[in-house]
Amino acid sequence: MDDLFSVQDKVVHVSGGSRGIGRAIAEAFHQRGAKVVVSSRSEETLKATGLDYEVCDISDSAQIARCVKSIVDRHGRLDVLFNVAGINFRHAAETFPEDKLDEILGVNLRGNFLMARDCGKVMVEQKRGKVVNVASLHTHFSLAGMVPYGATKGAIGVMTRALAVEWAAHNVQVNAIAPGFIRTDLNKALFENPEIKAFAESRTPAGHVGAPADLVGVAIFLATAASDYMTGQVLYVDGGITAGTTWPLKVPR
Repeated sequence: MDDLFSVQDKVVHVSGGSRGIGRAIAEAFHQRGAKVVVSSRSEETLKATGLDYEVCDISDSAQIARCVKSIVDRHGRLDVLFNVAGINFRHAAETFPEDKLDEILGVNLRGNFLMARDCGKVMVEQKRGKVVNVASLHTHFSLAGMVPYGATKGAIGVMTRALAVEWAAHNVQVNAIAPGFIRTDLNKALFENPEIKAFAESRTPAGHVGAPADLVGVAIFLATAASDYMTGQVLYVDGGITAGTTWPLKVPR
């Protein structure tokens, strides 16, 4: 393999790596020779990955600190963080429950920042590292019924740029992946709804919903030397949704 895209022996932490997008990324890096540690708050789902793991609820700063220290103690360094952990709750804005608001902000914004902060501290001291946040279509535009979630994903875009500027002098690159409509174990029931499936497919120029594996290529790119001069960017992997949309008018050929 070209060293430009090699992840061999890289120490990679995937926060939120026990399911869905995080697990697909973790497995892909493990298959390519990286030293992968996945974390989430559920030990049961972590064990199911068959990978090295740390139980960590990112809404708890003490657990984050313990998790990062444990990884560095075992491996001596930390090369890459994938900040994947996140939650959602769909509800009308005018009656949105405060407890759910606090939970979403605590995980998607506060938790992801604190995980980036603690991992970034290690990388700044090393004078090298990669932080890859997971943004969303909501980083670019909004879907109704998810105001707090959308607000946190908008903030992830800003956080990515701000950390990139702050850590660039330390040779730490910070970027984000923004997935489009991706079918995972957690949301497969949503896309089994014919109306939702038809909407997603019609809204996506590629004509189909994506899979977690569709994010692996850009994840590898952002974790390797191939992206050393790229920082502060949000890369949309969305089948063309944010590029525009198709419409019924027939184009002459």
